[in-house]
Amino acid sequence: MGNSKNSNIVVGLDIGTSKVVCIVGTRDENDQLEIISLGSYPSSGLKKGVVVNIEATTDAIKKAVEQAQSILEDKIKSIYVGVAGSHIKSINSQGIVGIKDKEVKPFDIEKVIESASSVSIPSDQEVLHVLPQEYVIDDQDGIKEPLGMSGVRLEARVHLVTCSNSALRNIEKCVKNCGLSVDGFVLEQLASSYSILSDDEKDLGVCLVDIGGGTTDIAIFNAGSIVHTGVIPIAGDQVTSDIAQALRTPTPQAEDIKQKHGCSVAEFTNDDESIEVPGVGGRPPRELSRRSLAEIIEPRYVELFELIKAEISRNGFDDKIPAGVVFTGGTSKIEGVVELAESIFQTSVRLGVPSNFVGMERVLQNPIYSTSIGLVEHGHNQLTSDLVAESNQTLWSKLLKIVKSEY
Repeated sequence: MGNSKNSNIVVGLDIGTSKVVCIVGTRDENDQLEIISLGSYPSSGLKKGVVVNIEATTDAIKKAVEQAQSILEDKIKSIYVGVAGSHIKSINSQGIVGIKDKEVKPFDIEKVIESASSVSIPSDQEVLHVLPQEYVIDDQDGIKEPLGMSGVRLEARVHLVTCSNSALRNIEKCVKNCGLSVDGFVLEQLASSYSILSDDEKDLGVCLVDIGGGTTDIAIFNAGSIVHTGVIPIAGDQVTSDIAQALRTPTPQAEDIKQKHGCSVAEFTNDDESIEVPGVGGRPPRELSRRSLAEIIEPRYVELFELIKAEISRNGFDDKIPAGVVFTGGTSKIEGVVELAESIFQTSVRLGVPSNFVGMERVLQNPIYSTSIGLVEHGHNQLTSDLVAESNQTLWSKLLKIVKSEY
């Protein structure tokens, strides 16, 4: 990666609609993820995952990275960047190849993944991820790691995620404008899954819902692998807009009201609870019952949850998520979300908070940081897999030399 020759630090950058978060992590002596630095800065240059203002986005990235850099000795040079938005598309695909030497080697895996990835996609899209679901050797399915297994025919079933070329290039341009390089682009809901989902949930079947400011990102896991991704263009900004219009108050104040006093279930509020609503254009503030605020918020959350439920049903996963639904992201924090969701999805629902890390826990155990911490976890997983792949390649090369020397 290039942050330091003598360091295994990984940097994750979550460029959101409302803020940019930069998190720096490493592995401690127990091989546990340790968060060592955090930077966060308000953002206004993205809308629904797409850059709409290069200068504003660049400035927010630079400020967030500078905050994270301030307590580090090593200079941040490269980062893993989260990608989200309505331009994200996905399909399931499969490929088949003959096993060259009747025993699966790294070359065979590369070839079958390449075969599974050879699908037609629109010219304005590019492949973001090829995520293996399972391998099949001859008639034996359900294989997660085929390396070294014997057989004649190798099949790979994968989940392909694509994204807009221009959306990716604009994000990359903003990062490069800050003097940084990109270690990798990562689908945001995939990144969030690393920090909040358990292996048991992924194996059993679970739906992850990441509600951000501009979009709601969905990922469904089954048998330990991702089987569906989706994006719904309704999220926190729409809730804020509803409040601003209904209460005739400026958008920043509406966002503040939502975060401090918002509730997604009107029945959970008390009649004697009241809030102060700032006026527009110098008008004096006024009093409003918290129940009235909840009555503005609740319909939007009901609409969002119904859309998520329809997405799950339309793709045939109604009975394939026995572990339920896990919500994360800043807009999932509002009171009543879990209870309202359970009444609509008719399954277990929980709020996903980042875990399995040390350092700054009191600040970072918050759904707001699920993606950025997940990006760091992904980066370390990538480093580990690269080392394993390099080791395997070296091993095969040594074995090949031994075989050649004997003949």
